[in-house]
Amino acid sequence: MAEEVVDRYCSLADQFGARVDAAPDDVWSKPAPCEGWTARDVVDHVTGSQRNVAKSITGEEPAVDAGGDPKEVWRASYAAMKAALAQPGALDKVAPGPMGEMPVSMIVGRFLATDVLVHTWDLSRAIGADETLDADAVKQAYSGLKPMDAMIRQPGVFGPKIDPAPGDDEQTEFLKFLGRAV
Repeated sequence: MAEEVVDRYCSLADQFGARVDAAPDDVWSKPAPCEGWTARDVVDHVTGSQRNVAKSITGEEPAVDAGGDPKEVWRASYAAMKAALAQPGALDKVAPGPMGEMPVSMIVGRFLATDVLVHTWDLSRAIGADETLDADAVKQAYSGLKPMDAMIRQPGVFGPKIDPAPGDDEQTEFLKFLGRAV
């Protein structure tokens, strides 16, 4: 179970990282689909979440001083996250999560994996990269979020959902469910 959670998260994070690494240096101030955010803000959000989880596992703030370069911040943050996840018993620890104290395995497997998945699309849209998301990850995240519809509509989580149009594929439905104008 633990290996599956880590593998799934790292697969999604690798996809996010591929977009970060491929981004030209002049795109970081471009607007992202998240209201008021730029491409840089998307990277900062994802890396901040990783650092928080890594700190919950190790008890120490990861050293991620990359001089503000989003690519370097991403690489350092992701390396710290992978190192934290590799520690024995890392996923068995309990840490503050979006709904209170919960096992790190749930934070990483459900919340952080979904977060990096959605923000892969946000970053892709902002920088003009391929917006295609992992279809299995979309299916899993969408089915996991549907029962939490009311909770995720709180301020600072996701915006109001957008009704899908006839013929929308699952990725488009998923993104509209999360308030993304696709």
